[in-house]
Amino acid sequence: MTGLPHYVSGAVLWLGLLVRAPDLLRHRHDPYLRSICAVLGLAGLCFLLGAPPTVGAVNRLGATPNLAAPLTYAAITGYSAASQVLIVHWRGGPRVRRTARRWILAYTLVVLGIVTTFVLGDAPVERRVDLDTYYANTPYLREMIVLYLLGHLAAVGVTTVSALSWAREVHGWLRAGLLTLGFGSLCGVVYSLARLTAVAARWTGHDWSALVTDASPAAAGLGAVMTVVGVLVPLAGPRLTEWRRTRRTYARLEPLERELDGVLTRHALRLPRPCWARPATRLVWRRTSIHNALTHLDAYVDRELYDATLRAALRRTGDAERAAATAWATVIAAAVRQEAHAGPDGGDGRSPGESAWFLERAPDPAALVRIADALAGEPLVRTAVPETVADRVPEPVAGAVTGAVANTRPVPAERRPTA
Repeated sequence: MTGLPHYVSGAVLWLGLLVRAPDLLRHRHDPYLRSICAVLGLAGLCFLLGAPPTVGAVNRLGATPNLAAPLTYAAITGYSAASQVLIVHWRGGPRVRRTARRWILAYTLVVLGIVTTFVLGDAPVERRVDLDTYYANTPYLREMIVLYLLGHLAAVGVTTVSALSWAREVHGWLRAGLLTLGFGSLCGVVYSLARLTAVAARWTGHDWSALVTDASPAAAGLGAVMTVVGVLVPLAGPRLTEWRRTRRTYARLEPLERELDGVLTRHALRLPRPCWARPATRLVWRRTSIHNALTHLDAYVDRELYDATLRAALRRTGDAERAAATAWATVIAAAVRQEAHAGPDGGDGRSPGESAWFLERAPDPAALVRIADALAGEPLVRTAVPETVADRVPEPVAGAVTGAVANTRPVPAERRPTA
């Protein structure tokens, strides 16, 4: 056998270890992270040592037939201990350290038992893939095989039950990771049961070596992939969600930036566009450009138009947030056109103290997105800036807006909905 499935499975596990390594370096005293990294590292070592080419190389270097067997079984036992310690830290409680030490001590005794039985036994014929069934009836080696398989079965069984039970209590990416990890551990259960079944069949005079040479490696390889995915999903999932949310927010703000493009260009208010930047960086750039333009337009804000549009939108939709966004979008569109037609002195004749309305009521990031949505599709918003309030709002609501301005007083600041 080439051992390629073993090497690929080991590489996948060590890739997961490599992904978690930066977190371990930053939080090297975190027992939970150390347990996860130990599980991934030892599982990868098990596949490396269990590959037929590696088995042959270890046997030649050690000048001892089947020396690779106790080394592989010791690695599997170490992986089992790390899995149990990981479950202990998952569960938490007042006696976490004491329970973890007990598991480590128990599996240390298992390793000593594996070494002792191998030394006492006699395995003169090298077996690279079917040692479990070939020596199933050999004194001491039989005990060594059963010992490591039972230790591994206990560890993956506890991991499976714990992960699947905890998955019912949580949601989101953590739930997905636990379910994947639980099914990966279940593949480990299949691995141990397949080998124990083949060994028991040998005791009764049957040859079920295919369970050792074919079925159990396939289950172990699938379990390795699922274990890595289960460990990485809770880490990568939230980052993926945030990446998608950031890209969507960046795209939704485009109508607002496009509306302000003239102001940004004429007054050089737009920062250089970041190239090959992360979505979060591009979003900060777009928000900064929008805020710069809105700050510049503060002197051109038509407060009566805001109040009139707000009242019309409230009557039309009954949604305070949507109405405020519509009012903001209308005022911004009007201010952009008024600023473009202003004289060299700019402004509308208001004193500096009167032109801080926008700065006092600047929309928050979520409100900017709603304003951009209103610019893109709200029928009350119009891109032209006529001379009268009636002309500023498209039909059929122009009359409603005009009436609101003529018959009502401006909305007090403390009663105005914010976008």
